[in-house]
Amino acid sequence: MLALILSGCGTLPTDPTAGSGQSSAGAPANTTNQNTTGPHRFGVQTKTRGCVAANALQDSACTPGAIITSATKAQICTSGYAKSVRNVPTSEKDQVYAEYGITHHSAGEYEVDHLVSLELGGSNDIANLWPEAASPKPGFHEKDQVENYMHDQVCSGAISLQQAQIQIATNWLTLYHRMGNRSSTQNLQEGAL
Repeated sequence: MLALILSGCGTLPTDPTAGSGQSSAGAPANTTNQNTTGPHRFGVQTKTRGCVAANALQDSACTPGAIITSATKAQICTSGYAKSVRNVPTSEKDQVYAEYGITHHSAGEYEVDHLVSLELGGSNDIANLWPEAASPKPGFHEKDQVENYMHDQVCSGAISLQQAQIQIATNWLTLYHRMGNRSSTQNLQEGAL
């Protein structure tokens, strides 16, 4: 988790590398952008119990998204970046399931997913994690397609990393419905959801 107390949730940091600026693998530490002046408030959980995912979307009070503020376009567009920063221990996954009230699940039924994917500079912080269902569709497999598409858009220069982060955190499902239409790149660039 982060080396900070998330507003309103009282969660203390547990990451031994927190605050060091580096993860144990030498990648940037998972520092969350607590931007409260922009269009999206990353890393600020306002609820940690009774979370409910609805219509293929996370509970934004529990999972607003969190980013690694030091992640750059050059870093995320380098092969192997996401693997170098991935670090979600089982205890954190269990906490995500508990926040969403899921006490039992079958293998493959859910995936503890990063709202802002690692390949878009997302963090491993609990504010960026939620139990995403495989079905009904669209589910986590379809969100993976959105993540890959947005990563390609950022790396090609069609959209900025910040725009991609905000758009996927705001409503990845809208992006899913639009991404089949490649002419929607202009809408993605303008942030028109």
